[in-house]
Amino acid sequence: MTVLHIDRIAELLDLHEPLEHEVSETTREAAVAAILKPGEHTEALFILRASKDGDPWSGHMAFPGGHKDATDLSVRHTAERETWEEIGLDLTQHARYLGQLDQVRANPRGRNIDMVVTPVVYLLESDDFVLKPNHEVADVLWGSLNDMYRGHVLDQRHFHVGTDSASFPGYTVGEQFVWGLTFRMLEDFFSLLDPDYIPRGS
Repeated sequence: MTVLHIDRIAELLDLHEPLEHEVSETTREAAVAAILKPGEHTEALFILRASKDGDPWSGHMAFPGGHKDATDLSVRHTAERETWEEIGLDLTQHARYLGQLDQVRANPRGRNIDMVVTPVVYLLESDDFVLKPNHEVADVLWGSLNDMYRGHVLDQRHFHVGTDSASFPGYTVGEQFVWGLTFRMLEDFFSLLDPDYIPRGS
């Protein structure tokens, strides 16, 4: 059985006890949906965030998601609501909840903000839908997790972080580049699936 076999992913996520960071009354919580599509390569859905002044993730590749609000009963509800709002995909109808990955502290472009993000994993079980990206989304792309795990699409690119410029690892998806927070989530995911996996950029 390969590391990225759907049955293995589901089994390990079911057994996984996600790491949760300490939060205070001022901590902002957010959630993203890591949506998997079964197939030869096991693909994941990414969105290209539209450019927006003041948004630290403007123009980034990311999983659908956003801030938890008062109407959300849990971070799972946050991920499902945000996915519906951003790309018009109802995860409660077309996907199966598999579990959660470890929470990640956000540090967008060197900014010191008090925010934790929970990646929530889903498996698509239907293709009877049409994606309808809203104004926050410039594009929707599928990327091969198999190619990422094996390092076939691993690359390095330079980005400005604060007043500095540095090289960061990431994965190429089409003409776009997955780096930063989403890249860290992917590395955590691969580490969960393969105990011998050595995270890139660690």
